[in-house]
Amino acid sequence: MTRVALLVELSADQTDRLRTGIGDAELREDGSVADCEIAFGNPAPRELADARDLRWVQLESVGFGEYVDLDWTDIGARITLTNLAGFFSEAVAETALAGLLALARRIDTLVLAQSDGSWLGDPVRTRARTVAGSHVVMVGYGAINRRLADLLAPFSCRITPILSTTSLEQLDDSLASADIVVCTAPDTPATRDLFDTHRIGLMPDHAVFANFGRGSIVDETALSHALNAGQLGGAVLDVTREEPLSPDHPFWQCPNTLLTQHSGGGSHDELDRKIDVFLTNLSRYRRGEPLSGVVDIARGY
Repeated sequence: MTRVALLVELSADQTDRLRTGIGDAELREDGSVADCEIAFGNPAPRELADARDLRWVQLESVGFGEYVDLDWTDIGARITLTNLAGFFSEAVAETALAGLLALARRIDTLVLAQSDGSWLGDPVRTRARTVAGSHVVMVGYGAINRRLADLLAPFSCRITPILSTTSLEQLDDSLASADIVVCTAPDTPATRDLFDTHRIGLMPDHAVFANFGRGSIVDETALSHALNAGQLGGAVLDVTREEPLSPDHPFWQCPNTLLTQHSGGGSHDELDRKIDVFLTNLSRYRRGEPLSGVVDIARGY
């Protein structure tokens, strides 16, 4: 009998739905992948490496950084790893747009003033900007940034996509005239610390930097310094190197900064849609068809 390890926290109704969906397979709910052929969720790296019967893992995430240091010469010969590529694009794109609009229109300042019972009035008006007509540099042009480009279409923004084939010289030239920079690139050797002191310094002092990719893309010390010194107009940060952030992390106190705490991809029906993805891929698996979202560890996505 095929055993399926459940590693996702579901409600009783959702678990019943999953159990029905897998048919005559056995659902293992004890958190172990030992003796299981299939896993739904993110097993501990060592458990994944040691599970000799495991043949397919459907991650409940897009990221898979915790697994990159395993021996995929051995593991990749027996286990197919699939992720939720594209799954969060709508929610993340909407969160990015909300953050960019909030900073431009000073909603962040007004929310704090409301909680303090402070009337700011005219001084806020002179600090507000508009997103319309902005030059938006999109670092990484996968599902999230493509959807964000669609959402920005009514604002008549000029979009500059930065692809894996774009040279660093082209990136630097684009940053020099950027009003908004949105990163959605994965964690790869080429993207780590891409935004260092030099590259952050290329952006105009009114520019807003948004990161919805991976925290490793940014030198956080350099970014916090630029924000505190007024060398950037603001930041919308969904991802950071350390999650959750420690209470003394400088980002908590940076001006004009919104921390969305890796919640950007969330939605009320997230778990139900994850079940949908798993069951659809399970049907493919049983028919011997190619699975959706197969991860290429060497490529990094």
